Amino acid sequence: MDATLQGPNPSFGEATRTFARIGLLSFGGPAGQIALMHRILVDEKRWLDEPRFLHALNYCMLLPGPEAMQLATYCGWLLHGIRGGLVAGLLFVLPGALVITALSAIYLTVGHVALVQGLLFGLKAAVLAVVLEALIKVSRRALKGGAMVALAIVAFIAIAFLKLPFPLIVVAAAAIGAVLHLAGLQQSGAEAADEDDVAYAMPEWTRPSARRLFSTLAVWLGIWFVPLIILWQALGPAHVYTAEATFFSKMAAVTFGGAYAVLAYVAQQAVEVHGWLKPDEMLTGLGLAETTPGPLILVLVFVGFLGGARLAALAPLAGGIGGALVTLWFTFVPCFLWVFVGAPYVETVRHVRWLASALSAVTAAVVGIIANLAVWFGLHVLFGNVDEVGWGPFVLPAPEIGSFDAVAAVIAVAAGVALIRFKANMIAVLAVAALAGMAWRMF
Repeated sequence: MDATLQGPNPSFGEATRTFARIGLLSFGGPAGQIALMHRILVDEKRWLDEPRFLHALNYCMLLPGPEAMQLATYCGWLLHGIRGGLVAGLLFVLPGALVITALSAIYLTVGHVALVQGLLFGLKAAVLAVVLEALIKVSRRALKGGAMVALAIVAFIAIAFLKLPFPLIVVAAAAIGAVLHLAGLQQSGAEAADEDDVAYAMPEWTRPSARRLFSTLAVWLGIWFVPLIILWQALGPAHVYTAEATFFSKMAAVTFGGAYAVLAYVAQQAVEVHGWLKPDEMLTGLGLAETTPGPLILVLVFVGFLGGARLAALAPLAGGIGGALVTLWFTFVPCFLWVFVGAPYVETVRHVRWLASALSAVTAAVVGIIANLAVWFGLHVLFGNVDEVGWGPFVLPAPEIGSFDAVAAVIAVAAGVALIRFKANMIAVLAVAALAGMAWRMF
């Protein structure tokens, strides 16, 4: 079967307009964003056929970073090479980035106003339900068999109670998955793919080339690391912009499983190590990011904005915008690197069975990490004061029972019922929760 582009190849201008439309409409998290791209690019425009779109999606699911943004980049790259991928990826990110930066500025300047506090109070409570819904969805997809369930539990204990570094958990899970496959205890999805091979008629720029590989790698590594080196040399390692660039570069390399998998680790580091945020502000940022188009990982722009506003030794708004720009650059430049360098070799990657099993194990570990995120968020939503106590090698949360917030619990439970039981629209649920929080604080 020859899988070619089903319709006429679009002009660069038409492709740009279409990806701008996708970027402006990309609400609802990765599932909704992927469905939107499928409807527009496959069903409506017929620029890509079903096998090619799904093949691109499978590859992007293997990558660190936001899979929907990388899928948009991949599809743009298929149509118009690197310039097409660059435009598609940027248009997927920039509308939401502009909105979250504006919301961050509003939060910084008027976040103390009672009406705004009420809005954020309701949002934070509802976000707990959003995280629980994500945990349920991911666990159903990822936990196939007892070994994967056990791995998720171990990952939860490692990050929640042993405080092990997130990258260490990801690497250990990948190694365990590869060993399980080599021992014949875990079957990867690659075995079934062997029977469904399709001979793609690929554009010239998608064919593997050693020269193209090394030139693309050199260019994008330069785009990533030269600004990082400049920050280190010009501002020093202790400056907030250098710290943000270094931290978010590391996040870009290990964020398998999307934004939810890394938020607890980011929150812990941003609050306890760097002092960029207060404990409950990560929830505020997540609530704001849920209401904007683009990948959920744009919540990191909120983190970078507040860190820059508070620690850059500039006017708060100027420092915040600088922090937002640094965060955007070092979070998303690596995403383009992964696609442009790796996509021509996607067939080879797809059929490396031990690698597929390793990444399946990473996905299972991500379930445990999201569970930790749900616990961390839940404690800080429902209790005004949460301490920690040591018990041997474990660090256990110790919420103050008297600080329990019944109103936050009611809003969180109502949002959870609406999302999980009645499949309500997420934006509508967040809006109602925000209104409830405003009403409570005002009246």
